This record gives sequence, C-alpha cells and structure tokens, in this order.
Amino acid sequence: MEFLSEYGLFLAKALTVVIAVALVVAIIASLGQKDKKHEKGHIEVVSFNETIANMSNALADVVESGDTRKAALKAEKKSHKEEQKAEKKALKNGADPVVKKRVFVLDFHGDLRASAVASFREEITAVLAHASSNDEVVVRLESGGGMVPSYGLAASQLDRIKKKSIPLTVCIDKVAASGGYMMACVANQILAAPFAVIGSIGVVAQIPNVHRLLKKHDVDVELMTAGKYKRTLTMLGENTDEGREKFREELEDTHELFKSFVGDHRPDLDIEEIATGEVWYGAPAVKKGLVDDTQTSDEYLTDQLDNADIYTVTYAHKKSLPEKFGLALESSSDRFLMRWVRRLMGPAPLV
Repeated sequence: MEFLSEYGLFLAKALTVVIAVALVVAIIASLGQKDKKHEKGHIEVVSFNETIANMSNALADVVESGDTRKAALKAEKKSHKEEQKAEKKALKNGADPVVKKRVFVLDFHGDLRASAVASFREEITAVLAHASSNDEVVVRLESGGGMVPSYGLAASQLDRIKKKSIPLTVCIDKVAASGGYMMACVANQILAAPFAVIGSIGVVAQIPNVHRLLKKHDVDVELMTAGKYKRTLTMLGENTDEGREKFREELEDTHELFKSFVGDHRPDLDIEEIATGEVWYGAPAVKKGLVDDTQTSDEYLTDQLDNADIYTVTYAHKKSLPEKFGLALESSSDRFLMRWVRRLMGPAPLV
C-alpha cells in the first residue's frame, strides 16, 4: 500500500509538471501571436477526379501484370496527347474553347444546433465567388434535424446558391429528416440512397417538470416574468393549462411555417399528407415526391468524372495553440452546467 501511495504521488507530481509546462508554452505562443493577424481558418480544395484516378492507378499497379500495365499507361498517354493536339487545332481554326463543367462538392453533417453551418457558410461564399450557372453544387447532407433557427439559417445558406441560378443537388446517403429535410428541399434535385431516412416534417419539444417532487419536500421556486407568455412551460415551477395551450399554439405556428417552407420549394408535394412527422426510406420517398431519385452520392459523382471537373471544398478551422492544449475554457463540467441552464430557461422547439 505504501508503494502504491508513493507511486500515486509521483504520478500526480508528474502530471502537474506536464500541465505547468503546457500552460507556459501556450501563454508564450499566445503572446507571440498577439500582434499577428488572426486567421480563423482557410478553404481547402481537393480534386475528386485526381483522387479517384490515384485510387484506380494504385489498384491497377497491383492487379495488372507488368506488361499489361505498361501498355495501358502508354495508350493513356497517347490518347491524352491526341486530345491536346485536337483541341489546339480546333482553337487555331477559330473554334470556341471547350469549357468543362465544374462540380463543387460540400459536406454538411448536422447536429442539434447545426453547428456545421459556421463552416458551411464560408464554403458557400468561396464557391459563389467562382461558380457560374454552367457549374453545379452538390451537397452531401446528413442530419436528423435540430433547433429551428439554426436549421433555418442552414437552409438559407443553400438558398444563396439557388438565387445565383447555380444548379444545386442534395445527396442523402443516410438521413435528412426534419431540419435536415428543411435544408434538402431547397435543392433543384434531391437524390437519396435506397435506405436513407427522409421526412419527419414536424415539430417537437419536451421538458421534464419536477414541481411535484419539490413541493413534496417543501421546496419553493420563484419565477419572475414580465409579459404574460414570457415563460409558458418551466422545469421547476408549476405549469398551467393556459401555459400548455399557449405552447401548443406556438408549436403549431412553427409547424405551419415549416410546411409552408417545404411547400414553396416542392410545390408538387401533397404537403398535408407528408407533414405528419412520419419518415420514409428512399424508394417510398420518391413515390411521395420527397426526393427525385434513389442514387448514392458516390454513384452520382463518379458518373460525371468523364464530363466534369469535380472539386471537394472544405473550410478548415485554424486552432490556436492554447486551444490545442485544451485551454478553450470549456470543460465537460461547464458543458454539463450549460445544458442544465438551457433547460431551466425553457424548452426550445426542434425540427
């Protein structure tokens, strides 16, 4: 036991030294960068065509015999040279240069707060600076929905693309439900994998109430508000039928707004039939008109490799050294407390 005690004390001291060194390094780095221009992040662009070509070549190097592989590479180079010669000759004879369609691929993985919208808006801004109506934006979307304002903002970002008359395709490989479908419906074309989950056009909100438990133990909760409906339902106080009815009314208003938004972007939908909160898989969703076709994003993009230059666009956040050392001042306990603070402030409707 004495050995374990001494060993534990040694580990504690060692950990203290490591943390102290990390703090010093982080502070020095922070001071050193104080006068530098703060860069939040940067755009990263990767050629999808090159990525697929490299993968194909790597496989061919292994599965094809040496002579066959050499012959294939020789034929490929010859074909490429002939294409270049033909293009130069056409330009010399006054023909218009061949402009390949460009496809810009963005990814959106949504959580309850649609926190990915911070990067998403930067990616869209970068694409809009270069894309034209001859190009296309493809969004690989995955989300089960979340907070109404957050997903409303995400959907508005997609609408920026539509307003520039740039074709927009949303590909759903797993799920685009509720707030996720609110985003998807903005697109000119929606494609879904056969077993992707689509729909859930509804609104939900819930909050636990421990008023009776507190009352049983003689605990009073004083809630002060200014405004008749400032707080309709609470977690700790006594909820009233009037408050419940008002909250239901607010949920219905939000649902009507959601239905109207979907109906405006997919006018051929029978909105009353599908706005029940139900979900459908890919093929049934096509029959309902929620999506246009069943196809995975991989299939859709690889089918365009020969006729388009495809680029994946990502906004990468630049983390400062203090953040890397965990000095973002948000520990797990802070996050836990913040969740409960939000709950005490009242329920927020989710789509």
